Amino acid sequence: MPRRTATMLASTLMLIALLCAGVFLPVPYAEMSPGPTVNTLGEHDGEPVLQISGHPTYPTDGHLNMTTVRVTSADYKMNLVEAIYGWLAHDDKVVPHDTLYPDGQTEEQSNQENAEEFSQSQESAKVAALKELGIPVETWVIVSSVVKGSPAQGVLHAGDVIKAVDGTEVTQPSDVAKLVTRHKPGEDVVFTIVPAKDQAAAEKQHRTATTTEDVTLTTARSHDSGAERAVVGISAGTDHTFPFNIDIKLADVGGPSAGLMFALGIYDKLTPGSLTGGKFVAGTGTIDDDGKVGPIGGVEMKTIGARSQGAQYFLTPADNCAAAAKDAPDGLTLVEVRTMKDALDALKDIRSGNTRALPTCTR
Repeated sequence: MPRRTATMLASTLMLIALLCAGVFLPVPYAEMSPGPTVNTLGEHDGEPVLQISGHPTYPTDGHLNMTTVRVTSADYKMNLVEAIYGWLAHDDKVVPHDTLYPDGQTEEQSNQENAEEFSQSQESAKVAALKELGIPVETWVIVSSVVKGSPAQGVLHAGDVIKAVDGTEVTQPSDVAKLVTRHKPGEDVVFTIVPAKDQAAAEKQHRTATTTEDVTLTTARSHDSGAERAVVGISAGTDHTFPFNIDIKLADVGGPSAGLMFALGIYDKLTPGSLTGGKFVAGTGTIDDDGKVGPIGGVEMKTIGARSQGAQYFLTPADNCAAAAKDAPDGLTLVEVRTMKDALDALKDIRSGNTRALPTCTR
């Protein structure tokens, strides 16, 4: 066999071997790609995304789309060829597996965490929208979870409202730990609570629960990595009582990143006139009870998904602006927002056509 032919054959066989190795060789990466976008002012699966009763609502038009990202599952084994393809593709992003599933997190654990964050984002969106409208919202400190085998197990329950600890009024979740850790392990601490069942009954009638009871717990010694202290084995959080019903009907979505767009959709439905001026606006961002907008992951994928559906403007958390602006889709204006008020001001400029005043994202 001529030397040249032998060399070409050897090279071809080596290339085939490398390709085969690439197909079967797993790499510690995961993939993100643009997911569906949903108009918070419209319908999803045949029913309105935002359903409000007990308060006047108004017609809306245009789009206020929340955006999503698709990710590979926790147990998906990406191979080298797929990773290389993802790195080269414009509408995919390959990231270290631990970025999406830290500390060996399973698919079930990730879904549970995303569901909890999504639920909390809905609550915060309602609070932020109503606060912006000057509509009072009652906020409570509650038992979020109870640690198995702790002093609180069987005595306190998730959803119990914590009114006071040792007679001192509780107004923030952080108050609970501060008051408990005044004790030494083995000492008694008294919680004044509204049981979850009584609170739920009151909320259904849009009234304030008044029945309280005192519960005494004997503190235990902490066993985590922090300083030794007295604990009772609960996590405290917040819950709210709204003056009317606001339901967000959207399944198969997780995480906190739709908070801003939910808040804007609620605001639009509760106010006369069009918030968008008929324009197609999409966006993303977490939101807290005070209307502060926080950063999210996968912003580049979300801008691609939004533009592919026809979005003209994209409300972008300030902390995500630089990343989003690096490869913004043609025809999509990235608008920087830090608060819900910033978003409302931007929408005013958008519907009036005063787009030169928009605070756009730059690299």
